[in-house]
Amino acid sequence: MEQPHDLTVDAPRAWDRPAVAVPVLVCLSLVGGRFPSFSTEANLYTLGTGGVLIWLGLSNRVPRRPAPFRLGSGAIWWTLPVVVFGVFEGATFVLAAGDEFPTFSRLADPLLEDQLVRSAGWLVWLSAFWGLVRR
Repeated sequence: MEQPHDLTVDAPRAWDRPAVAVPVLVCLSLVGGRFPSFSTEANLYTLGTGGVLIWLGLSNRVPRRPAPFRLGSGAIWWTLPVVVFGVFEGATFVLAAGDEFPTFSRLADPLLEDQLVRSAGWLVWLSAFWGLVRR
């Protein structure tokens, strides 16, 4: 007897398991952390890794995790800090406030000079992007 397709579960691919995905993301972040900030190499690497992740997300090569049915009642409060951050960052950038009122990205520049911190930032970015690909 044949089962309906919606009741069957496809086995995950070997490369889609955390034992494979996590070391790959760590290696990619270590490579990305070696490039100086805003260099041509770093920009090309960002576009390349981001392009591959977008391609994986748009194709059906990665099994999808089910999306949550509904957000909780407190989820709307998370938009407030995001909007405040966006307005603050955009206003200081547009007004070119300079050193007396720098943007968050200018404040992060001294931290991002260290390769280890840059690699950790890459790992956070790649992990978040991989989570979006899986949805």
